[in-house]
Amino acid sequence: MMSESNKMEPMSGEKVEVDGVYENEAGQEVTLKRGDTFPADLILGETEWTQTEFSFDNHHEGRTDPRLVPKEDDIDKQGKIDHPRRQMARGKK
Repeated sequence: MMSESNKMEPMSGEKVEVDGVYENEAGQEVTLKRGDTFPADLILGETEWTQTEFSFDNHHEGRTDPRLVPKEDDIDKQGKIDHPRRQMARGKK
């Protein structure tokens, strides 16, 4: 498997593998379905595409719930339990 740093984004002309909203290098967002091909930009030609949202049938507004999107620069780690030893003890053990 490739690490995240070596992962290549899909290019124009390749097949879409996952339904969702994709953004190209110019910042244009397009909703694509599985099996579609990534379109070429009129000015840039072939571009890389990045998935910005997943398509879910159960979302009323069509947007991914912000709680499901990973945040790289999350500064509020104090309120989150990220290690078993940080769990609150209930009484003396």
